[in-house]
Amino acid sequence: MTNGFLIDMDGVIYRGSELIPGADRFLNQLLEQEIPFLFLTNNSQRTCRDVAKKLDRMGIPVDERHIFTCAMATARFLADQKPNGTAYVIGEGGLLQALHLNGYAVVDHDPDYVVVGEGRAFNFEMLETAVRLINNGAKLVATNLDPNCPTPSGSRPGCGATVALLEAATGRKAFSVGKPSPIMMRSARKELGLSAGETTMIGDTMETDILGGVQMGYRTILVLSGSTSRADLVNFAYRPDQVVESIADLCDATLARSLSVV
Repeated sequence: MTNGFLIDMDGVIYRGSELIPGADRFLNQLLEQEIPFLFLTNNSQRTCRDVAKKLDRMGIPVDERHIFTCAMATARFLADQKPNGTAYVIGEGGLLQALHLNGYAVVDHDPDYVVVGEGRAFNFEMLETAVRLINNGAKLVATNLDPNCPTPSGSRPGCGATVALLEAATGRKAFSVGKPSPIMMRSARKELGLSAGETTMIGDTMETDILGGVQMGYRTILVLSGSTSRADLVNFAYRPDQVVESIADLCDATLARSLSVV
């Protein structure tokens, strides 16, 4: 029985534009051993093709089928809830494309949903429009609730910060689809065709990657190359199954094989 991996990217595979040492070797081992895996990201800005191209330029030769974004999870969820629906979108290309591919029309009048993703290309007028539409009955959906996003110069407000503003302005709570939501975690696992017991989540964030994996019954591996330090672990009631300094510690072929076979 072969296990598969769900792998976070920022803080696990790269930091900013820099590849984390050993990430390329680990991924090459998975490819060589034909171990199924998906990169799981809460960033809805880029399309799968864009993400795959970024990884390829870093020396990780993967294609679009290895990418699973919160935009994809959100669009599939909405298409299941209300096929051929409409949405007012605060977000960028990755989210817009995912919605279109799943039969949704993007509108600015009487939408079924107001959908919020990552992005910098919005203004206060768009927020005002979103508030009006939500007050008129549109349901508020978030691709994720991450309050901030890492950048080479620090952090910037994330999707969760924008959503918090809309929640405060309307008194409505958003429904979030991205990590650690079981909707995204389950959808990604099904994409690989695996059971919960065959799935391992590798991530650097306790509140999203590890929590999502724990709640779904996946094996979890925390890497300390991103946003979480070993000292932070005492602050959480749940723990990962394994803690490593970086993904380089998983590069040993014997270890990779032991994780992939039950």
